[in-house]
Amino acid sequence: MKIISLYTNEKLLIKKAIAGDQQAQKSLYEKFAPKMLSVCRQYIKDLQFAEDVMVNGFVKVFQNLKSFQHKGSFEGWIRKIMVRESISYLRKKQFVVYDDELCELKAKKEDNKTTLLDVEYVQQLIDKLPEGYKMVFLLYAIEGYKHNEISKMLKISEGTSKSQLFKARKMLQENLTLKGMSPRVKSRD
Repeated sequence: MKIISLYTNEKLLIKKAIAGDQQAQKSLYEKFAPKMLSVCRQYIKDLQFAEDVMVNGFVKVFQNLKSFQHKGSFEGWIRKIMVRESISYLRKKQFVVYDDELCELKAKKEDNKTTLLDVEYVQQLIDKLPEGYKMVFLLYAIEGYKHNEISKMLKISEGTSKSQLFKARKMLQENLTLKGMSPRVKSRD
């Protein structure tokens, strides 16, 4: 049995979704949900909470679909919503801590059992970062935001953003070095 895509043109799909076509909305969700869950999961350690955040993000996507102006990629527009939703979730849950002493204590207690350097292992290392370090690292290294943008999003100073990124990189490098791997973490500064 061959499955035929009902909507191949993304602009048409968006237009139909704005008009309330549930099949179009479902198609958009199914097309982008796996990638967006991955985005949310980068910020939120627990998969169930990441799924909740993603669903809330899609509610916002569909509520604000009329405001998408077809400038830039639709996926990028959704991704920004998911990143903001993840940050909002973490703020509400008060998981973000920018206390250097706590971060140093947490780093010393880390238990590294994985021996393979792969995506899952790297995600585990990122998950072990203190939340403040992790958010700045993800926003800068993965999402491509600049420090001035990060400082506005997280309501921290630009210097704190730079410091958190430096410390996150250092912690990741130390964890990789402990496993006998030579990390290559590049700077865009």
